[in-house]
Amino acid sequence: MMLSIAFAVTALNRTLFRLVKWLVVLFALLMLYEVAARYSFASPTSWAPELATLLFGPFFLLGGPYLLHTGGHVSVDLLSARASGLAAKALKVIAIILAIVFGVILLWFAFPLAEQSFQYRETSYTSWNPPVWPAKLVLPVSALLLVLQGFAELLFVLHEEVTSQ
Repeated sequence: MMLSIAFAVTALNRTLFRLVKWLVVLFALLMLYEVAARYSFASPTSWAPELATLLFGPFFLLGGPYLLHTGGHVSVDLLSARASGLAAKALKVIAIILAIVFGVILLWFAFPLAEQSFQYRETSYTSWNPPVWPAKLVLPVSALLLVLQGFAELLFVLHEEVTSQ
């Protein structure tokens, strides 16, 4: 039962990652349009750089939980590269626990800020003035997904240990 929940969390994070990774194409098109408007037509936009900024946060945040699963984060392998067996698993568990702690702290501080932003329907207060609360809501959601993925990774490691015995 718990393992099927872990697989479901991983599948959700994989799906989000696969959808969000295409935002890179949107960033490139936005910046291409902005450069063309600015330098070819002497008519820069007020919205393209701001929209790219608003989309960049969710791009990185929603990719994080799946990268925890794939091991795609930057890491210092001074110890884990030399470790094997039980020591390697212990280092992996410690890294996962640290990721969970980071996610819990992020969730703890991000949720009230996102809630307030949503309640006030916060905007950027620029000349374009888009709503920023949707981008801010992504932070606690991604922190929660990171915590859930961390617990899923712990279950995978424990299940691997049990099945290998």
